[in-house]
Amino acid sequence: MSSQRPLARRRRAVAAVGAVSAGLLVLSACDKPTPMATVTIGNDSVSTEAECYKDGDNIGRAEATKCALKKASDTISVPQGETLRIGVDPEIADEGWALWINGQRVTDPFKKTYYSFEGVDLFASQQGQPAPKTLNISIVQQNKAESKFAGVWNFKLENADA
Repeated sequence: MSSQRPLARRRRAVAAVGAVSAGLLVLSACDKPTPMATVTIGNDSVSTEAECYKDGDNIGRAEATKCALKKASDTISVPQGETLRIGVDPEIADEGWALWINGQRVTDPFKKTYYSFEGVDLFASQQGQPAPKTLNISIVQQNKAESKFAGVWNFKLENADA
């Protein structure tokens, strides 16, 4: 029996080393989560991680524009004239962020973690065209000089009145 105890100990040691190695392998495959952005309409809100983000490094204007045109996975319904509230993690606000609609910048960059666009009719018809049923908005992390674009967070807004 005494010859089986060292063998059992070795097996447990090998199993423990294998479990630790597997755990480290799994952890090394995980990506660090990106900062979050949140859109709130009334009592409903959706949050998402970045569509494009390189740990705060510059992705460039062209890449930011390309990312802002990607389809959002998170959708929220917007009644006409409802207040649009946007919240961002402090590390996004520290650099600055702007609101883009359908791939076009519509605001100057803010350095706030929260901003509300009160009573804005995002779905107003323009130039005799019917009101759109959806809009894609993006929170684009960028500095005021527009020399650095560090991330893009996308949301889809549905016109609740269409």
